[in-house]
Amino acid sequence: MDAPQLIKVTIDGREIQVPVGTTILEAARQIGPDVAPPAMCYYKPLKGSGGKCRACLVKVTQGSEKDPRPMPKLVASCITGVQDGMVVENFTNPDVVNARKGIVEFLLINHPLDCPVCDQAGECHLQDFAYENGLATTRYEEERRTFEREDIGDKIQLHMNRCILCYRCVYTANQITDQRVHGVMYRGDHAEISTYINKAIDNDFSGNVIDVCPVGALTDKTYRFKSRVWFSKPVDAHRDCDKCCGKVNLWYKGDEVIRVTARKNQWGEVEDFICNTCRFDKKNTSDWVIEGPTKVSRASVISANKYGKDVIKKTPYGLQHAALNFKQIDDAREYNKDLKEIAQSEDYKALMEKNEAYFSKK
Repeated sequence: MDAPQLIKVTIDGREIQVPVGTTILEAARQIGPDVAPPAMCYYKPLKGSGGKCRACLVKVTQGSEKDPRPMPKLVASCITGVQDGMVVENFTNPDVVNARKGIVEFLLINHPLDCPVCDQAGECHLQDFAYENGLATTRYEEERRTFEREDIGDKIQLHMNRCILCYRCVYTANQITDQRVHGVMYRGDHAEISTYINKAIDNDFSGNVIDVCPVGALTDKTYRFKSRVWFSKPVDAHRDCDKCCGKVNLWYKGDEVIRVTARKNQWGEVEDFICNTCRFDKKNTSDWVIEGPTKVSRASVISANKYGKDVIKKTPYGLQHAALNFKQIDDAREYNKDLKEIAQSEDYKALMEKNEAYFSKK
């Protein structure tokens, strides 16, 4: 068999050779996460995914060696194939950075600010995308769309308020099950994920729609509110299963298995989908062969309970947010740590007299 033809592409100044037909996004992923564009709707194992969220927009500054003209607009890297000699700018292009801030703002237009109570917090791709690429402020003033929670299966709950219409769950049901009963209803700003005439999603692989959802729109009812993800400990495990690969992550809280999920790669994508028996019915350690702790990125909040604070990679978002919203503190100023001296100071006495006068009028 002949070796595939390789073509050259340069992304953010780094050159790589890839087979013909490779997309810009996949070429960037082969270089590494410091070059790869973010993606909210693209999911490599699902055919047809991508091209909807626009999170992966990049600037093609040279189309190819034969035609070096730049592409006039930003392009979606997940559906744009590379050409020989193509030059692409991602994080190094200010137009891309600004466009991505706008994409974050659009995705958050209707998304509720309920991260403190959302089960997806800590492993939410939208949360990561917003922190790393968005702004700390929003210009949106209109009323958000709201929906009632809906049970679309005995173990799956839909929170349409959080949905960003990435279509991943629809592609998953289309491609790994025989009876898809849910999809996108209506059009435009009325579009929503729902089931056909209130049917329930009921098949052996229905739980995979939970794993592919990048936000907290589709949740596992057996796991809801049991634990924060950073308080649980994931381990790799497997079992002999006649329906699926049987390779999973077990999430422990103490000695209890609180949930079972399919394994994901470094891009947060499931490569081997698992059945509902493994996901929902096998929650005893004795059901599994334990392989060892799951490898967790040290930049992830999940790692907070696994590594020392001196080795956890902290994201710059917190410092950026503080710089935009809070005044600088002058640490060189003089201050008094002695409470007795503070109580005897003229400023303190004046403050107490002012408070006493205020409350005496009440």
